[in-house]
Amino acid sequence: MMPFVLAARIHRPIRPDRLRDPAIESAQIARTAIGVLATLWLVFAYPLRESAGAVVEGKIVELVVSAGMLLVLGPIALTAFVMGARPPGPAFYRPRLSGPMTSLGALFATALLLWLNLMFGSVLLGPLAGLVVLVLLPFALASAVLCVHHTFRAADVHEVLPPLISPVLVWSMCVVQLFDAPPVAAPAWVRVLFLVGPPVSVTALSAWELRRLRVRHGITVRLALGR
Repeated sequence: MMPFVLAARIHRPIRPDRLRDPAIESAQIARTAIGVLATLWLVFAYPLRESAGAVVEGKIVELVVSAGMLLVLGPIALTAFVMGARPPGPAFYRPRLSGPMTSLGALFATALLLWLNLMFGSVLLGPLAGLVVLVLLPFALASAVLCVHHTFRAADVHEVLPPLISPVLVWSMCVVQLFDAPPVAAPAWVRVLFLVGPPVSVTALSAWELRRLRVRHGITVRLALGR
């Protein structure tokens, strides 16, 4: 539980005056839980194409790629939002960027350490390389899940950002996964479902979140940008 608690402290939005809608938070938790459970079902329901060690190594590489994409797409999205706001919006939002940068930095640093250990750990650390993985991997996995779940604390900047950015992230990962062999020997329809299902469901949920923010709370993208 400690890696998850530590990751939650780093990746959960903490701006005290942000809007907290219980229905939106419950939907986000349900989305993440269903995704995790579906992934576990896929791994246990079908035989692995490679050894368990090779699958773990592949997931570490995938985590590094995901962290790299978040590190690129996240700042681009935040910069576009802040610079697209009318004055005094940019000056108002800039101090709030520390939260997302902390979340992205923590995820990328952990993924980078895992990758370096995977590439050079056996040479530099010897038997300790496996211990490093055992320590870092739970935190890295928890960080990956929570960073995506909380959209790297984008709500610390504004409430409309998580539903705007989430679809871009998951569709980008969907494109990357097109070129990656699936870890299990599942039927084609199962692989397609697990490839397309996440981005489609996240996009639908994001559209619902934006609508609820507009209808229930009067929060819109135009108002956020001062337009």
